[in-house]
Amino acid sequence: MTARLTALMRSLRVASSIELKSAGELEAMRAAGLVVASTLAAVTEAAKPGVSTGELDALAEATIRDAGAVPSFKGYHGFPASVCASVNEQVVHGIPSTKQVLADGDLLSVDCGAILEGWHGDSAVTIAVGDVSEADRKLSEATREAMTAGIDAVRPGGRLTDISHAVETAADAASVRDDVEYGLITTYGGHGIGTSMHMDPFLPNAGKPGKGPRLRPGMALAIEPMLTGGTDDTIELDDGWTVVTADGSRAAHWEHTVAITDDGIWILTLPE
Repeated sequence: MTARLTALMRSLRVASSIELKSAGELEAMRAAGLVVASTLAAVTEAAKPGVSTGELDALAEATIRDAGAVPSFKGYHGFPASVCASVNEQVVHGIPSTKQVLADGDLLSVDCGAILEGWHGDSAVTIAVGDVSEADRKLSEATREAMTAGIDAVRPGGRLTDISHAVETAADAASVRDDVEYGLITTYGGHGIGTSMHMDPFLPNAGKPGKGPRLRPGMALAIEPMLTGGTDDTIELDDGWTVVTADGSRAAHWEHTVAITDDGIWILTLPE
C-alpha cells in the first residue's frame, strides 16, 4: 500500500469519527460556551497581584456551578481543579494552588471548560497581572492573533490543516514584526469538541494547508495556539500535568470553541 493511500485511508477514518451536531445541538454548545466566557471574564477581573491561583480556581468553579453547569476539567483524567492556571513559564495545564500567589508583572494563562446539559465549551485567555513588560504584552497579542487567524481560516469545504497553516503563518508574521523568535508549541494543539471535551480530529498548530478531513457544517473545533518568548521545547513537571518551557521563557495561550454552520462560522465561546 502506498504512503499516499495509507494517508487517505487514515484521513477517512478520522473523518468518519468526527461528531456532527444539529443546529439545536450547536445552540446547546453555545449555552455552555457562554458559561465559559462569563467564567473567564470573572477570573480576568479578579486576577490581581496578591491573589492566588487557588482563589481564582474557587471563583471559576462557583461561577460555573451557579450557572447550572459542571467544570469540564475537574476530575478529568484525575486533574484536581476546575481551571488550568499557567503562570509565566508554564505553558499549559498549570494546577491552581493557594501557594501560587500572583505578583505584579506575571503573565497568567487560564484554560476553562464547562459542561451544560451534556455539551462542552472550552476557551482560554492570557491575562496581564498588573503592569507586564512590553515583551510579554506582545507575546500575548501574537498568540491571540494566531488564534484569530486560525478562526478566520475555518470555512465549509476547507481542510483541517488550512487552520494549522493559518496559525503558523500568523505566528511567523508576528515574529518578524516584533523581531522576536517566538516558539510555536506543536506538541499540543486544538481538537474536536462536543459531547466530550477532547474528540477527533486533533488540530495541529502548524502544517501545510489542504490536508486532513474536510470541514463540514456541524463540526465544532477548539482552536488554541500557544507561543513562547523563546524555545518551542517543553517539559512536563513531576506533578504529571504542568507543562513549562525548557528555557524558562514565558508563554501565552489563547483558545476559542468554533462551530461550522450552514450560515458560516460561529464562535461559541465569544462573550455576548
